[in-house]
Amino acid sequence: MFGSLLKRLGHRPWFAAAARRIVGLDRWLQRRSKGRIVPINAAGVTTLLLTTTGRKSGQPRSQPLLFVRDGEDFIVIGSNWGQAHHPAWTANLLADPRCTITWKQRDVRATGALVRDEERARLLELLTASWPAYATYQERAAGREIRIFRLSEI
Repeated sequence: MFGSLLKRLGHRPWFAAAARRIVGLDRWLQRRSKGRIVPINAAGVTTLLLTTTGRKSGQPRSQPLLFVRDGEDFIVIGSNWGQAHHPAWTANLLADPRCTITWKQRDVRATGALVRDEERARLLELLTASWPAYATYQERAAGREIRIFRLSEI
């Protein structure tokens, strides 16, 4: 029930604006609890904490993200709630594909690869089935093709 309500609200502009403001709290909770405390998981979606290397700072940068599995890989999307610009973590991953995934209280070393063409279309369907608002975010993104990444454990 709660999950279906959140998924319906995910299409609303005010929901995206509010969610952007609480990402910091979500990041803090996931980092402090090593992935044990993840409030959005109660909505029936799964999240991970992705840590990339800042392309300018060289410092670790962490971002909580919804994901789906494709075999053993984690699939994430840089929707940025439908904003006109790509989220910073996607540029970080393009600059240095090495990353760490925190999921189920463990850290997993991985590499990220930008997904393209037919594979992108197939994975976008999987992602949208998990969080239908991704279709709305693509419409709002002002012509920007939202980036999708495959994260593979190394």
